[in-house]
Amino acid sequence: MLQKLVEQYTQKYKHKPTHAFFCPGRINLIGEHIDYNGGEVLPAAISLGTWLVVAFNEDRLYHLDALGFEETYSGGLLSKKRNNHWYNYPLGVFHILQQEIKTVQGCNMMFAGNLPLGSGLSSSASIEVLTVYALCTLFKLDKSRKEMAILARKVENEFIGVNCGIMDQYAVANGKKGYAMLLNCATIEHENIPVSFGNYQLVIINTNKPRKLVESKYNERYSECMDALNHLQKTLPIKHLCALSPAAYRAFAPVFEKELFWQRGLHVVEENERVKQAITCLSKEDVLGFGALLFQSHESLQNLYEVSGVELDTIVAFCKTYTKCIGARMTGAGFGGCAIALVHEHHFEDFAVELMMHYKSVIGYACGVYKATISDGVMEMDIEI
Repeated sequence: MLQKLVEQYTQKYKHKPTHAFFCPGRINLIGEHIDYNGGEVLPAAISLGTWLVVAFNEDRLYHLDALGFEETYSGGLLSKKRNNHWYNYPLGVFHILQQEIKTVQGCNMMFAGNLPLGSGLSSSASIEVLTVYALCTLFKLDKSRKEMAILARKVENEFIGVNCGIMDQYAVANGKKGYAMLLNCATIEHENIPVSFGNYQLVIINTNKPRKLVESKYNERYSECMDALNHLQKTLPIKHLCALSPAAYRAFAPVFEKELFWQRGLHVVEENERVKQAITCLSKEDVLGFGALLFQSHESLQNLYEVSGVELDTIVAFCKTYTKCIGARMTGAGFGGCAIALVHEHHFEDFAVELMMHYKSVIGYACGVYKATISDGVMEMDIEI
């Protein structure tokens, strides 16, 4: 991918790029829709991701291209996004960093990636963190990876308009090969957790139903959780829903005027507890226990939080019937996108074939099934290829 990107850049701009970077996507093993509720999550960076090659130019403008996209951008900075094109993500980074970039030099930037867009694997966070990391390198801005993740989230919240938490940006900035990260979204601190599933393969299943968070009900779920929190704050001095245990939360059911808000909050506190249980399973190499938690998580996301949909539910329902699959759930924001599953490594090929046939018979088009590899976070790459 990088070689092709360098060739395309050189062909267009008539000079070679001076720098190259890569940022992965991510999966979230467990802990869904609790990052913006102050919970603990368990994401991991993956080997799929986004590449960027770049060089300064002399026209003081920003030229943005991406392989596979017709839309390009050439011009100055924008104060807010003006359409739904991919280049809003790097433009948002320029906007957020403009006060710290003192030089007036422009850039030629060309992106390429193998993350399915809108699949729940954080293609947007990958582009955001990739651009932040590249600009900090090019303009010699002294930023930690934690600070880069916070800046990238600011792009998503303020420029793009999605009220996401910190998980996606933090995971792709700080990923470590062979490890998931237990991320406390209230304190923005993490602990690397070794991941070993023994004879089971971690699998990504793409519904091939893309979704855009701004156009989905993501912001609606965020608002519902804030309403639930506001109800509780009338009697409790808490900052986040995840400050409560499931038992403590259930005791406050009478304060809720709307059962819907209570259900949203119930998912949040129980999912936060499942993350704690998942860490215990990983420490004991209890793969079966971990898989059971995946199924429980999906059931909650399907029934209490209502963010899955027929495509994801079809995949997880099949996984429950496949005896060599010990756990599955949607990953990411939902409303389409991807699921993950744990499948015995000797049965992966058979699992993939049977699932794709079943999915197509129910949904009408094929899903994608891939082996997942846990990888490192954003990095600079050798341009000499």
